[in-house]
Amino acid sequence: MKKRLWKKILRTFFITLIGITVLGTFFFLWKKAQPIITVYEIETPKRDTIETKTVATGSVEPRYEVLIKPQISGIISELLKEAGQMIREGDIIARIKVIPEMVQLNSAESRVNVANITLRQVEETFNRDEALFKQGVISREDFNLSNANYLKAKEEVTNAQNALEIIRDGIARNSKVTSTTQIRSTIAGMVLDVPVKVGNSVIQSNNFNDGTTIASVANMNDMIFRGNVDETEIGRIREGMSIKLTVGAMESREFDAILEYVSPKGVDKNGSIQFEIKAAITIPPDAFIRAGYSANASIVLNRAENILSIPESAIEFSGDSAFVHLLTAETPTQTFERRQITTGLSDGIRIEVKEGLTIDDKIRGAAIDPKSAKAKTNNT
Repeated sequence: MKKRLWKKILRTFFITLIGITVLGTFFFLWKKAQPIITVYEIETPKRDTIETKTVATGSVEPRYEVLIKPQISGIISELLKEAGQMIREGDIIARIKVIPEMVQLNSAESRVNVANITLRQVEETFNRDEALFKQGVISREDFNLSNANYLKAKEEVTNAQNALEIIRDGIARNSKVTSTTQIRSTIAGMVLDVPVKVGNSVIQSNNFNDGTTIASVANMNDMIFRGNVDETEIGRIREGMSIKLTVGAMESREFDAILEYVSPKGVDKNGSIQFEIKAAITIPPDAFIRAGYSANASIVLNRAENILSIPESAIEFSGDSAFVHLLTAETPTQTFERRQITTGLSDGIRIEVKEGLTIDDKIRGAAIDPKSAKAKTNNT
């Protein structure tokens, strides 16, 4: 009796399980066959300002940086200025101790000796001729010639002595010019760098040698941005355009600048043609820009103000035409109407709409992910 009852219970259980499985399968297939209703975000046009920009990378530097070089060779005996100090035109930066070349020094000393010997000889002749002229023995013409030779000999001694002093000391004692052993600044500004030290040998600047740089001086109130622009953008850039300059070292502070120069010739850099640009920077009183700061220049190529704009992702492009899906009903499901529009300037995120929409219209945006929407609802 019990055995028969257990068989009946098991048969009922299996039949029920099979029935549930069949019903579940049919329900799953029916559910899967139902159309999926996609819900879209709704976007509205708004009044906006759209700009297209290009970015040039470069650095900030003084417009004029002057390299101070010596006019005489020697050894640095004293440095009076260091980097960062403000100086005026004519201020002494360094002093040089002249180390004369032995051959030149010996030649100059020999010239002085020869000039003195000649002077003594001419002077004796002049004194004799002067006495004879007073006695009326020689004519005035002969006496004037003797006097001229005497004056020439005295001048030659002076010239030889001056040449010796220049070679030995760097300047003649009776010279009215500034000593060449004193290196002076040729402009007013800030000392940017002093690459030499006391005891270093320096070479004078001449036709065959640039000379040793004693210091570099620049006016830090007149700064420019020097950067490079790719050839794909250079055709839309012109002198006089406004620039927003971002200096990373100053907590990404922005400065106004005006484009002054666009190079007429490009240079191949890493496989792309780059054109050099320069822009004058307007520096406010509370800012100090150091030479060599890296910066990015944002150049506005086109600008459209107070225009109607929508997200560019909401537009469907077909050939040369642009379309949007205009919302016509929200309930019970979203209904849209495809409408052609005329577009204008775009910055890659938003795009100008010239015709086809009003500010009160609503258009289809991106599709809403059901999982994301459900998670957002649960969090709320």
